[in-house]
Amino acid sequence: MVNSLNFLNKTIDVIIDRPIGSRHPKYPNIIYPINYGYVPNTMSGDNEELDCYILGISKPLTNFTGLCIAIIHRLNDNDDKLVIVPDGLNFSDEAIKTQTKFQEKYFESEIIRKN
Repeated sequence: MVNSLNFLNKTIDVIIDRPIGSRHPKYPNIIYPINYGYVPNTMSGDNEELDCYILGISKPLTNFTGLCIAIIHRLNDNDDKLVIVPDGLNFSDEAIKTQTKFQEKYFESEIIRKN
C-alpha cells in the first residue's frame, strides 16, 4: 500500500477512467464535472489504485501528467484522493472542496498539503 503523502508536490502520471461528463459506474446519478483517474501500479487503502482529481482542465482527458498540490484525506473512509493540476496552477482549499463536492459530500475529509 502506498503512502499518499509521498506524492505531494511531485509530478504524477494519471490514467483518466472517468473523464468530464462521464457517469459513476456504480452510481449513475453522479456525473463527473472534472476529470478523475488513478495512478497506475499503486495500491491505496481501499485495495484499488490511488485515485486522483484533475483540476484546471476543462476538456475530457484519457491521461494527464501534472503536479500533486494536495491530498483529500477521508476521515470516514480508507481512500485518499490526490489533487493534480497543470504545472503553474494552484487552488485554494475552498476551491478544491467546491470542485470535488459532487463526490466528497458523502465523506468527512481534510485537505493535506506540505508546507
